[in-house]
Amino acid sequence: MLLKDFYKTNTLITVGNISTVTITINKNHKIFKGHFPGNPVTPGVCMIQIIKELVEGIVEEELFMESSSNIKFMAIINPEKNPDLVLTLDIIKIEDNRYKVKNVTTFEDTIALKLTANFKIK
Repeated sequence: MLLKDFYKTNTLITVGNISTVTITINKNHKIFKGHFPGNPVTPGVCMIQIIKELVEGIVEEELFMESSSNIKFMAIINPEKNPDLVLTLDIIKIEDNRYKVKNVTTFEDTIALKLTANFKIK
């Protein structure tokens, strides 16, 4: 885990190539002291890192993001108001050493993030 204690995985359910993961963002993590004091916002790059780490755990491979054709941040993730997230990961192996991942991250009934990316095995 790149950001120690940044989030906790609560549940992970995989059916076929679709994994649904619930996580809780640690609202007390030191990153929120600078991003932003009094109005914490989960950095987009941290959300992308979380997706990468979850996919690595599911496929049991160390990965790096090779490319992304679509990243849309659609709502602010404030860990004080919405620390609990649901990530739906559609993971397809496209070659021996590559995965295509489509992600939708939500809290309550709000879509916060959509991502489509290609990951390569290190």
